[in-house]
Amino acid sequence: MRAVGEGAVSPRVFLFLQGPSSPLFAEIAGILERAGGRCIRINLNAGDRISWRRHNAFNYRGGFDDWRAYVRRRIEAEGVSDMILHGEERPYHRVAIEEAHRAGVRVNVVEMGYLRPDWVTLERDGLSSNSHFPADPDYILESASDLPEPDWTRRFSQTFLSEALYDLAYYLPTTFLWFLYPGYRRHGLYHPLLEYAGWLRKLPSSGRRTRQAEGVIEDLIASGKRFFIYPLQLQTDFQLRAHSPFHLQQDAIRLILRSFAENAGPEAHIVLKIHPLDNGLVDWRAYVDHIGASCGLSARVHVIDGGNLDRLIAASLGMVTVNSTAALSALQAGKPAKALGAAIYDIEGLSDRKDLDRFWRDPMPPSPKLRDAFFRLLAAAVQVRGNFCSGEGARAAAAQIAERLLSRTVNLPGGYIQSPPRQRPVKVHVP
Repeated sequence: MRAVGEGAVSPRVFLFLQGPSSPLFAEIAGILERAGGRCIRINLNAGDRISWRRHNAFNYRGGFDDWRAYVRRRIEAEGVSDMILHGEERPYHRVAIEEAHRAGVRVNVVEMGYLRPDWVTLERDGLSSNSHFPADPDYILESASDLPEPDWTRRFSQTFLSEALYDLAYYLPTTFLWFLYPGYRRHGLYHPLLEYAGWLRKLPSSGRRTRQAEGVIEDLIASGKRFFIYPLQLQTDFQLRAHSPFHLQQDAIRLILRSFAENAGPEAHIVLKIHPLDNGLVDWRAYVDHIGASCGLSARVHVIDGGNLDRLIAASLGMVTVNSTAALSALQAGKPAKALGAAIYDIEGLSDRKDLDRFWRDPMPPSPKLRDAFFRLLAAAVQVRGNFCSGEGARAAAAQIAERLLSRTVNLPGGYIQSPPRQRPVKVHVP
């Protein structure tokens, strides 16, 4: 910290950028200020402004080309010591992180929890390719040796309605009050109104789709079929867009189904589960049916939109994924998991790191000792209890996040915050 006069020390200055569509960041800021910190915010659009509703906010209305110079000046002028944001791969955030690192500012990234459903992630610099979480099995075993088993009891819950209302409260002002921030550039693949139209079209059939999915699961289990699972990720997810070798979800589907057709046993099936928050703008069932037919897999490929994933996992041979957190449920159940992109759990002895073609014939389950140590360290180091959208859950998460920020214990215990981030996958074209 910098001295301010005789015996005085300047407060830490926390710069908040875009957060989740929830009260979480405002709650964190309130706690930090009561502890003596100074919190400022840069609003990039009307949704940012409405979700913050606090003092010390700066409105950036310029274009993206001028953003780097602006955020650099703001960091220097305000004496920023810490930056907090959600979605480190958003273009504005990537630039801000580069400028923060140049100025020696600590970068802290908040995301949905690796451990679902009532956990929140807090990591130094970012997730997946940007994560500093250790990948050395021996280091994990040693660091977790004295850590307790996480409390898996669910403490907080949030409804789909609350998530939807917060989302609307953010994106509708962003869309209709665009002229207040004329230079803002969206990071999403789809216009918000198009996404909402997709959801409105899907909602009436949600019950029917769930029943159909449960029927497929029941038939697979009752018939004793041997099957693998591939959980689809959101097309808009930066885990897919930035931390995987694929340009689009379709690339991953083609690669996986072709590999399965050529290498899996003739009796094996594969179940593709559509993401629960998929907007319905891509007809995944039709696309999978087309690729499956071209590979001669029509009778062995199943697409479901709903159903109990844990029950599916328990009966499966294992899971292949790009880098979905659903693989953590498979590992917890002792099932083999194969990651194709950068993932925090892609560790020798935990995930199956052999080639995908070999995975179908000889899937390797996780080492129970390493798996248990991994989850103990993960929970203690980069997870806090709570959620984004329920009042109680957001307040609980905010209190723990603020405490770690103030005590500078983000990514601790383990002492690995200086370890290098993981390698970013090289993009490939899958014909």
